[in-house]
Amino acid sequence: MVRRPRPLLAASAMPPAPAAGRRSFRWAAAGTLLGLLSALVLCAPAAWLASALASATNQRLLLADARGSVWNGSARVILSPGAGSRDASELPERLGWALRPAWVDGGLGVRLTLAQSCCVKPASPVTARLGMDRLSVRLPDATPEQPWIRWPAGWLSGLGTPWNTVAPEGLIAISAQGFVLDGQGKTVRVTGVAQLELRDLSSRLAQVAPLGSYRLNLVGGGAEPQLILMTQQGPLQLSGQGSLGARPQFRGEASPAPGSEAALANLLNIIGRREGARSIISVG
Repeated sequence: MVRRPRPLLAASAMPPAPAAGRRSFRWAAAGTLLGLLSALVLCAPAAWLASALASATNQRLLLADARGSVWNGSARVILSPGAGSRDASELPERLGWALRPAWVDGGLGVRLTLAQSCCVKPASPVTARLGMDRLSVRLPDATPEQPWIRWPAGWLSGLGTPWNTVAPEGLIAISAQGFVLDGQGKTVRVTGVAQLELRDLSSRLAQVAPLGSYRLNLVGGGAEPQLILMTQQGPLQLSGQGSLGARPQFRGEASPAPGSEAALANLLNIIGRREGARSIISVG
């Protein structure tokens, strides 16, 4: 008896995979990828921020020993003359930060809060609004009497020449009132006022200490932000005006108070071009 072979099942007879199943697989894969990317962003180490900042500042502003994440971290903050230099100076305490997404002035943005018990006013966030080809940054409001930041002036020596020659001592104080920097394309507008103060400034180049206290105001509201330098007190008298437009410019002068000419002679020779007892400061 001859057995007939069983017919093979034709490939065309195989049931096709359900379309719903293929769609489910795609959604699952997309969800997994999105989850991995979200975890990567949320857990991005603080070292990434330190590397980006060092690259953007040509190794002049460094976040050393960075711990935590981009969103919550701390680091030692160091000023350096640049890559390969051994001269550097460090703030007295670690600087902490908290970065959060935020709704700023009706748009998507971020809120950055700095924490440093010695030197930064608590609960004073910097906010930034992000947009297409646009960035708007607002500094926290603070008065000169209770500034946002108080850092030692000696920290500037880490930048190298001429700061390491001047060897400043004293206090840097930063405050602002309604200060907003709004950049769109190549256009930058500034509103409000930001103030940088050098309090009880002294230098090893001068035979008198302190030299004085000084305030530099950055004033917005016009076509170009204006710079105004004034002396609050002290034997070294500084004054000047300038602007921060397409071509930043500043013109000022330094002069000794009566009776301080000899004690300030070396410092005045470094500050600018001498004209009699004065030193002329010119930038741009």
